[in-house]
Amino acid sequence: MNAQLLEMPSRHAAVDDSRLLLTIQIGGRLCGIPVPCVRDVLRAEAITRVPLAPAGVAGVLNLRGRIVTAVELRSRLGLPPAEKGAPRMSIIVEHDAELYSLVVDGVREVISISSERREEAPATLAETWRAHTTAVYQLDGDLLIELDPARLLAFGRGAEGSMS
Repeated sequence: MNAQLLEMPSRHAAVDDSRLLLTIQIGGRLCGIPVPCVRDVLRAEAITRVPLAPAGVAGVLNLRGRIVTAVELRSRLGLPPAEKGAPRMSIIVEHDAELYSLVVDGVREVISISSERREEAPATLAETWRAHTTAVYQLDGDLLIELDPARLLAFGRGAEGSMS
C-alpha cells in the first residue's frame, strides 16, 4: 500500500481526528473494518456448513474451543463466490457477546485515516453495499469502503446499532 495512505496523527491532533481501519479486500474492492471491532485475524479455517442457515452464513468454525459463526462477506455484499481454492482470511469480531468470523479475500494493513476524508456512501454505491457501509474515503484515486460489522451481522434485523 502506498505510504501516502498511512496518515500518522500529530501529537496535537484531537483523539477523534482520525480513525484506525484494518484494510481488507473483498471481490477486488478495498474495504475497512474499524480496528476496535477486530479481535483476531486468521487464515481461513475449516468451516462446517450448517443446514438451513441464512444466506451469507458460511457455517461455523472452531476457534480455540469456541464455536464461531462464519459470515461470507462476498455473499453478504452480493458478490459472486470466490474461485475454488482461492486464499481466504477470517476477521474475528465480537458482537452481542458472541464471536463471528468475517470471511474475506485478503487482509492488507492497518491505516490511520483523517476524518476530513470521510464521506457518506454515494448514491452510486449498490444498495447492498450502502446497507452495510458506515462511510467511504477517497485515497489517491481509490475508494475505501468502511464496513459496519454490526450491520453485516444483522441478519433479518436491518441495520440496527453500529459497532463503530
